[in-house]
Amino acid sequence: MKKRFLLRLDEQVYEALEKWAADELRSVNAQIEYLLQDSLKRSGRLRKGDAPPPPADGPDSAGPE
Repeated sequence: MKKRFLLRLDEQVYEALEKWAADELRSVNAQIEYLLQDSLKRSGRLRKGDAPPPPADGPDSAGPE
């Protein structure tokens, strides 16, 4: 289950995230989730087996190529 919450971002931060997400063929939401998961794994706060699968909209998603 996904938890929904409101996130307020500075306009410049959002625009940078939007461009980065587009570069990686992800939605802004999927990009934020990817970055948070990666940061949590790198810091040791989320074990590899505990991580949910990557967001479905992006180059990491399984599907026809």
